[in-house]
Amino acid sequence: MDWYLYRCRHLVENTLARLKHFRGSATSYDKLKDSYGTAIILACVFIWLPLI
Repeated sequence: MDWYLYRCRHLVENTLARLKHFRGSATSYDKLKDSYGTAIILACVFIWLPLI
């Protein structure tokens, strides 16, 4: 078993699960690609900011 690969996969799966808590990005209410991407980036900032 490759533990590094497992660890990276676990990190990605947890990040995606936390992104689903942001309802607007989970249901993609934004019509434009740029505004949807911005919402995802903003959600990621809110997720990772407390870890610093």
